[in-house]
Amino acid sequence: MPTQKAGYYLKSGERVPSVTTILSRFKESNALIDWAARMAGKYVNDNAQEQCKLLRQDWIALSDVAKLCAQSASNYRDVRDSAADAGTLAHAAVEHWVKQEPIVFSGQEEVVRRAEKSFDAFLEWAKQTKLEIVETELPLVSETYRFGGTFDCILVQGKRAMGDWKTSNAVYGEMLCQLAAYRILWEENFPDKPIDGGFHLLRFDKTYGDFKHHWWGELETAKKSFLLMRELYENDKELRKRAQ
Repeated sequence: MPTQKAGYYLKSGERVPSVTTILSRFKESNALIDWAARMAGKYVNDNAQEQCKLLRQDWIALSDVAKLCAQSASNYRDVRDSAADAGTLAHAAVEHWVKQEPIVFSGQEEVVRRAEKSFDAFLEWAKQTKLEIVETELPLVSETYRFGGTFDCILVQGKRAMGDWKTSNAVYGEMLCQLAAYRILWEENFPDKPIDGGFHLLRFDKTYGDFKHHWWGELETAKKSFLLMRELYENDKELRKRAQ
């Protein structure tokens, strides 16, 4: 998802948080913690076995174990930042396609194959639905609720719809809140052009590059949830200052 690197500002010059910053503050992190722990454990196990092979014995010194544990602390970052997955490549291809830029797939052969298959599925979906992209990566700010955001696209087929694409292995509630937040931004800035065609989410699976389309006619609960998080975000910021 595009991000406004310069930040978002009200007309008064005050800087305000982005949609993703607000959502990230209350994001469920258990899955990431579990994954990072598994990666650390795998690193210790794999490297301990390798060390034993080198030493031609079934054990290694306690000091070496401690060293492996320390190294494993950052291992999940190495895994996370390694070669792009199939979903990420397909996602990037869609962004280039929207901007009418050259599309080049690079990486491991199997990953590229899956990414190309995913992108082809997206192109077929775009052809069948005949949805027209009329706005993309437009940074907006809400003076009313004091936040900003840059959505992926506005789709039109008789009616106007909010569109977003994600690289993930599942759809999460926060994604619906994000779509609802973008609608708030759009309709505050373009009140004569309401979102009346619902919400489209295009998901590219990270591992297999599977392409899936999701659509919701309304997201009122998601909108209420986001506005509550916006209020709580401000309260939390004040409490953090008082706790210093």
